[in-house]
Amino acid sequence: MQTAYLYLAIAIVAEVAATTALKATEQFTRPIPTLIVVVGYGIAFYLLTLVLRTIPVGVTYAIWSGLGIVLVAIAGAAVYKQVPDLPAVIGMGLIVAGVVVLNVFSGTVSR
Repeated sequence: MQTAYLYLAIAIVAEVAATTALKATEQFTRPIPTLIVVVGYGIAFYLLTLVLRTIPVGVTYAIWSGLGIVLVAIAGAAVYKQVPDLPAVIGMGLIVAGVVVLNVFSGTVSR
């Protein structure tokens, strides 16, 4: 189970890197950012298939999307100066709270 969460963490980081680089591709006209997008998503989805052997798809996707949203927002603020406003931060906080509730209290998560 711990290996699955490690793979999920790496998949999320790869997806965040790919999503952050997506803007820099300028509609896939710049080779280096485009390569980062393709490799990042490739790694992310491959690792996600490994995660799904152990962790249910709903739980996996909740963690993937929740953490991905927050990390992409942080990366967007750092790289592109796209700082989220207060309602966006509150919304992201609610998403993270939902992921925590799912992992701590739900019987859906395989243990």
